[in-house]
Amino acid sequence: MTVTMLRPGISRGLGRGVEWEFDRVTFDRALSRNVVAKLLTERAEHGGWELDRLQIGADGRRRVVLRRKIIRAVRTA
Repeated sequence: MTVTMLRPGISRGLGRGVEWEFDRVTFDRALSRNVVAKLLTERAEHGGWELDRLQIGADGRRRVVLRRKIIRAVRTA
């Protein structure tokens, strides 16, 4: 598996021809689980993001990594 950083911390390519854009989001522990789920659902439905990784820290903060495919247009003519 090859990992290429296109822009530090934002994009990388995995394998041949597939590129992903990553977004890191942090939620405070004061937000309930339902609120966080609704916020992530909104980003998924309207921005095309999907959940890549979720980490809950000892302090209760939720660190979320979202990803979406980067589709490059190929000139045919």
